[in-house]
Amino acid sequence: MGRDDADYSAGQDAGRVVQNQSGGGGYLVLNGGQPCLACPLAKCEALHQPPPDVRNWIAAFRHGEMRFTRGEQVFAQGTRPTFLYTVLSGVLMRTRLLEDGRRQIINFMFPGDFVGLQAALDAEMSHTVEALTNATLCTFAREKFFDLVAQQPRLSFDLTWLAAHEEAALEEHLVSLGQRNARERMAALAVFLVQRGIDTGIAPGGVLALTVTQGQIADMLGLSLVHTNRTLQTLRRMGLVDWTLSTISVPDIAAAKAYAKIDGSTFSSRPYI
Repeated sequence: MGRDDADYSAGQDAGRVVQNQSGGGGYLVLNGGQPCLACPLAKCEALHQPPPDVRNWIAAFRHGEMRFTRGEQVFAQGTRPTFLYTVLSGVLMRTRLLEDGRRQIINFMFPGDFVGLQAALDAEMSHTVEALTNATLCTFAREKFFDLVAQQPRLSFDLTWLAAHEEAALEEHLVSLGQRNARERMAALAVFLVQRGIDTGIAPGGVLALTVTQGQIADMLGLSLVHTNRTLQTLRRMGLVDWTLSTISVPDIAAAKAYAKIDGSTFSSRPYI
């Protein structure tokens, strides 16, 4: 089957492995991977675990798992993905590409985040989702989404909650682009990433192991590469943010939030599906 045979050998025991047909990379493990009652997301203190009866329904609704390596696309802008997704592990980024090749990084997705809601409305995706790390996603058939809405009002509310908080995160980013200076923008982004990492259990000791290049930071914050580099150095000298090629740390999150003028209401525990 190619380069990912070894990565998927465990899944072969539980289900069938097929190539992703949703306009991206990765491989789908049909009816394989972690059972819902042993979902790794249940270990994240900042995530609300669904009650057993809802988990049983999710297990029936669930299609399988998809696994991606860094740089692979989950789906591409302009496509209609076959699946909706919950991130089980890893970090992904959502991007928008202009016709001339310029790119805007819109946001980042962490374990527990729901991906591809636009597809549930039978719309072409306005963005691309790409894995920043090796990632595993739980998959749900898009064509069955209406069953979720009709049969599970609690899950429908959870999806509404997630969409509302995604809107709040995008609002915070819009404030950064429109009102914060470069240092404040970068501090706000670092706080967001590290806080999400802490909440989802992937930033032990407040250090998030994540490769975000200076070019990607520039694409997120609307800065030049030169300005990005200088701003990173300034924040490091100030003791607010230590951002290397492979890790991000914020020694004093409260101080960094105050510096970037972040309202703490943007951080709270979250449901997941």
